[in-house]
Amino acid sequence: MAGRTVRVWGIPAELPPDRVADKLTIHFLRSRNGGGDIAEVRVLPGPPPCALITFEAPEVAQRILKLKDHVLAVGGARYPLEVTSHAVELSPDEVLR
Repeated sequence: MAGRTVRVWGIPAELPPDRVADKLTIHFLRSRNGGGDIAEVRVLPGPPPCALITFEAPEVAQRILKLKDHVLAVGGARYPLEVTSHAVELSPDEVLR
């Protein structure tokens, strides 16, 4: 998943995780937002909450990272999002092959 996953900060803490995941999916699927096909959206509890979004192709994640102004609109409210790359960290218990 390395290179295909981004971490998203600034998501609304007051919304249920499944609704946040739906809204993020819609936002990051749109080509005008640099998006594309998504493999997985995981909302992680906070504080502050964040989400990991894994795209089908690494070039989509790179496009998302290049765009600076991601804003999530939910019911009239606007939430500025911070998107960063996500490096998968291996635990000492994992074996490399």
